Amino acid sequence: MSENFRFSLTDEEKDYLKDLVSLSIASKLNGSDDGSEIPEPPTDHLRENFGAFVTLTKSRELRGCIGNVQGTGPLYKTIWNMARAAAFEDPRFPPLTTDEFEGIRFEISILSPISVCPDPEQIEVGRHGLIVRRGTNSGLLLPQVPVEWDWDRRQFLEHTCQKAGLEPTAWQQPETHILWFEAVVF
Repeated sequence: MSENFRFSLTDEEKDYLKDLVSLSIASKLNGSDDGSEIPEPPTDHLRENFGAFVTLTKSRELRGCIGNVQGTGPLYKTIWNMARAAAFEDPRFPPLTTDEFEGIRFEISILSPISVCPDPEQIEVGRHGLIVRRGTNSGLLLPQVPVEWDWDRRQFLEHTCQKAGLEPTAWQQPETHILWFEAVVF
């Protein structure tokens, strides 16, 4: 699985993506909706296809988090779109307002390819993100979530099950699928 994930970003690429999140949200707040203002990325690396999430926080509290588990186009365009989705389309929160924008902090997570977790005992808190699926239920938690909440592996699995709308012990049942991935988070 993730042993082959060698994705990394230069400081220039990270700065570009951070600026892109701010520009995406600010331009939408200013009424621009066509994406014509997306600046070209500084490297071809940012044109590659990776899944990504943008997480917004306000006063250290979650304010929006949206992403694509698997890439559906160039990374820089995914980041542009996920920034807007996190700010204006996360169903858990009202759309971001201009007054709130100054106080918003954000985090970007670039995901490795997703694969089946061969053994829950191999899950490393802080390294792996998880997806739990059973039937039509699915829940995802990024690698940084269990670290922020000081969860151990079992709690991480239980909370991912709950995010999927399943009972906490669902990860132990054979009809439940556990997938994992890694992420570059900045």
